[in-house]
Amino acid sequence: MTGPQIGSQPPAATRPARPADVDTGFWLWLTALPLMTTGYVVGLLASPEITMMPVTYPIVALTALVVVVVVATFLMLMRSGYRWARTGLTGGGIASVVYAMSGLGHADARPAVAVTLAVTGIVGSVLIAAGTFLLHRQDAQEYFTR
Repeated sequence: MTGPQIGSQPPAATRPARPADVDTGFWLWLTALPLMTTGYVVGLLASPEITMMPVTYPIVALTALVVVVVVATFLMLMRSGYRWARTGLTGGGIASVVYAMSGLGHADARPAVAVTLAVTGIVGSVLIAAGTFLLHRQDAQEYFTR
């Protein structure tokens, strides 16, 4: 028979190759994730109000775990080309940078806590800002089509 075969489909449009900016932004975000999580957990557990309530420790751990899983999922979706995941990461990144920078204004009397919060907040914020910048460059813009 000369008709089209059943089950055959036209060739799918080829997706553009993933730009280096998307890969680099992904790895910058992935590096910032444990840093910002460490700063969040240390900041919450070192606050004087928290030590009076032991039930808070599992809540902090669960909150940190949920945030890490959601951000990692958005990172994987963003790397696959989903524009809405990039938008969500951009909004969350801006909020994370504002949160980390506002925490620098509240100095802790304990040097170990203050240094941990400062280093994780500053380095994590720079990584997030750089990753977000790379994800919005022209090369990366064309990749996000979904």
